[in-house]
Amino acid sequence: MSNETDDSLLRLRRCKSVTQAENIQKVEAELRKAQPDRPCHKPRDSLFSWASGFSNFTGFVNWAFLLLSVGGSRLFLENIIKYGIRVDPSQWLIVITGSQEGGPEHLSIMLLLFGASSVCFTYCILFLKLWSYIQVNMWCRMKADTKLRTKKRSMSGTTLDSEINGNHVSDDSYEKKLVKYPDNLTLKDLMYFMLAPTLCYELNFPRTCRIRKRFLFKRAVEVLVGFHVLGALFQQWIIPSVKNSLIPFSNMDLAKAAERLLKLAIPNHLVWLIWFYLFFHSFLNLLGELLHFADRNFYSDWWNANNIDTFWRSWNMPVHKWAVRHLYIPLVELGYSKNFAALAVFFLSAFFHEYLVSVPLKTFKHWAFLGMMWQIPMSHFSKYMERRFGPRCGNCIVWAGLILGQPLCIMMYYHDYVISHFGSSLITKYGRV
Repeated sequence: MSNETDDSLLRLRRCKSVTQAENIQKVEAELRKAQPDRPCHKPRDSLFSWASGFSNFTGFVNWAFLLLSVGGSRLFLENIIKYGIRVDPSQWLIVITGSQEGGPEHLSIMLLLFGASSVCFTYCILFLKLWSYIQVNMWCRMKADTKLRTKKRSMSGTTLDSEINGNHVSDDSYEKKLVKYPDNLTLKDLMYFMLAPTLCYELNFPRTCRIRKRFLFKRAVEVLVGFHVLGALFQQWIIPSVKNSLIPFSNMDLAKAAERLLKLAIPNHLVWLIWFYLFFHSFLNLLGELLHFADRNFYSDWWNANNIDTFWRSWNMPVHKWAVRHLYIPLVELGYSKNFAALAVFFLSAFFHEYLVSVPLKTFKHWAFLGMMWQIPMSHFSKYMERRFGPRCGNCIVWAGLILGQPLCIMMYYHDYVISHFGSSLITKYGRV
């Protein structure tokens, strides 16, 4: 009892001391205001000091956007003055059909171009989807065989089916609507999965009740307009920058090559951001809306990633879900370490990146493969910088890799493509606009 009384008295004294200090400060402030010299100073820290507690720097963010806009406008005007208006949709028809300066057209070139890029991409998607389809049905079949073979406890047919296909659902009306193995093995179910904007197969995908026509129209307009914007940026900005970087890069003139790299970085990054929005937001949402596919988690907030590992887990959610579900977790369950499983995921991703670049270009230099495998040490480096200097430093490293890494790969592949297909004697011809 005496200890409790002492504690209560101590707390009471502390409350009284705090109250007295506040009262004293109020009295001093009132006395100071009442002085005839009209004082205007009081103890306070400068806004840039950490002790001030000030954190509203919205004006500097607006200043950064304005400065970025001014710099981008200058580069745009420089491009127009130097190269003129290069946007010409007819040039794309010439490239696709193979007609050069009024010569005969060869429509087979269009088929080769389509087959060299789009079909390779389609092959990759089909491979990942079929892997998921086979593996999920194998899980369902193994679960059913195990339950039927053991029979260690009494169970109704409904409970057995629900445990085979997922968590048990007590609502019979809802359970009757679920597709159960092997009833899912139909051509209609397979075709829906082939068209659905996901790489991971399920027996019962979440569905929407209706198609939002206004939402669908917006996404369709974004795809159509964005496609033409990308084509215009390629003609006006990307192609001249890539061609002008060929000679300095071939001569290993580091200063000029670095200048060309930085000059190419801005339009390339802008094109990449537009492509990301068009594909992961506009196109996949358009496809999901048409198919009543309810899971629209196609990307996460990768722009806030504090390290490269977080970026790769958040920017492409369909591939990330597939890699975790069908490669990483199965390898860990087989007894492999988490590091080995992560290495296997990066290795498979590096293989597909190299396949999608080298096969259409018919240039096998392994730059895309090495670039993806280089993400492993860069991931450890970015995590170290995040721990050492804070999340903002790690986020800057992620953005720096996106801005500078991609144009460097483009320059290397264009250089190797010209050397492999046209010879080093034609570098000057293909290095000028």
